[in-house]
Formats: sequence, structure tokens, C-alpha cells
Amino acid sequence: MLQKFYKYHGAGNDFLLADNRDGILSLTSEQVRRLCDRHTGFGADGVMLLEKSESKDFKMTFFNPDGSCGMMCGNGGRCIVSFAADLGVVSGNYPVEFEAPDGLHTAIVERKASQELRDTMIIRLKMRDVEGILAIPGEDAFFLNTGTRHLVKFVEGLDGYPVKEEGRVLRSDPRFAPEGTNVNFVEPEDTPEGVVLHGRTFEKGVEDETLACGTGIVASAIAAYSKGILGKEGPSGSFSYGIKAAIAELSVDFVPEGTGEGFRASDVWLTGPATFVGTLEILL
Repeated sequence: MLQKFYKYHGAGNDFLLADNRDGILSLTSEQVRRLCDRHTGFGADGVMLLEKSESKDFKMTFFNPDGSCGMMCGNGGRCIVSFAADLGVVSGNYPVEFEAPDGLHTAIVERKASQELRDTMIIRLKMRDVEGILAIPGEDAFFLNTGTRHLVKFVEGLDGYPVKEEGRVLRSDPRFAPEGTNVNFVEPEDTPEGVVLHGRTFEKGVEDETLACGTGIVASAIAAYSKGILGKEGPSGSFSYGIKAAIAELSVDFVPEGTGEGFRASDVWLTGPATFVGTLEILL
């Protein structure tokens, strides 16, 4: 079967997407692995299917490049909203509502990024509420679930930090067994406009560093708040953080309350770019 895919990237996190509203396409783990392979396939950090929903605008089905599924992807969520807008499934005139592996999400297509970046949209994506955060004594690190499990470790010298080597070890640390965890390395910077978080992520499923990770960016902002690094204060007790990934700038805002196991972050939003790259046809 000849199948059309569309390639998008969210802050450098790249994905292959297909319109599966007719329900015909059924991917195996092996097919996903072959598609995502950067040497013998087309290369991607994941595959997504836009599928029909009975009650919302659409349903998002997400696959990691190792073929596993069942988790949320923040950068992928922005990309599939942009894909739905390009297909005409949704418009930018009202909030988009869609089903994802971790529940329902709302998104807003804010604008085209610029005339020069005509294939880029800025998407504001509402993430799930986060409940509970575990501070790891002596390691300047925090563990939490933002739709996917994340360990956030604060470090110095991020540019030269051994993200792949340490990330590979921590990803399979027995403390996070059996599922494992994504690992985020974060270095805060004080700027005249406020604190900016620089982040790099080792992603399980990809088993490598990626240029960005949406749920990891959200986790990094929440961990920074828990560490006492406060972002800009906004209305209704919210805090906002600017995040710099490898090739893009994003922002996270949320309303926090409580600490430790009693911590809760509500009204969590991730805002950033989603860029259309091109189309391809694949014989599955």
C-alpha cells in the first residue's frame, strides 16, 4: 500500500504524520521503526496518526521511533494541531479540542510565525494537570509526570555536558523501573527579562538526545518552580518561563499550589512553533 506522510517538526523534534480519519492505516511496531530510522528510513523522532474522534475535533495516536506508544508528546501535539489546520480539519478561529494518549487537550493556533517562516505556526497547547513532584536529595534533581515520565536535573556548563552518556544511564536507573524515564538537563540563566531555562533532553524510545522535548520542557519549568527559581508572575497566581531548546524558544505557564506529593500544577500551557517540512509517499 502506498501511503502519504507529512513531515513536521516542533522546535527540531521531527515527526511523520498521516491522515487516518478513514481508519484504514494500521501500523506495526516494525513499520514505525523502519520509518523513523535515519539511515535506512525517512528519519523521525516519532510517527503520528490523525484519527477520527466521536466527540472532539480529532484523535492523536503517537508512536515512539522504537514502535512503542501510549504516551503524550508536547511537540508532537503542536505539530498535529498544525497538521489538522493545514488539512482544514480545524481552523484558527476557535480552540481546538483533541484526544491524546494522556487524555483531552485544547490548543489555539495563535498565528503564523512570520512571513519568512510561512510554513511555521505558533501553537498554544494546553497540557494535562501535573500532580506530585519528587525532589531527589543530593542530586539537584526532580521526578514528575507531565504526560510522560521525566527526570529533571539542574547542571552547570550545559553546552558541554555529557547528555547522551549520563542520560543513557539515568534513563534506565532502577529507581525509575520498569518504565524508565526521559532525562532533562537544565541550566537557568538570569536575564533582564527574567529567568530563562536552557534545556537538553535524552528521550527514552528515541534512546538518544533530541533537539527538543515538549513534555520535558514543561517538566523543566515545573521543576524550576519547585527548586525556588521563579518565573514571571502572571494573573491568578500563574508563573511563566521562557525555555531555550537547541534551535527554538518556547514558553510554559501554569498555576502551582502545594509542594512534594501534594504539589499540583493546573492550567498548564506550552507555546511554541510547529513547522511543515514536506510530504512523501511510502510503500508500506
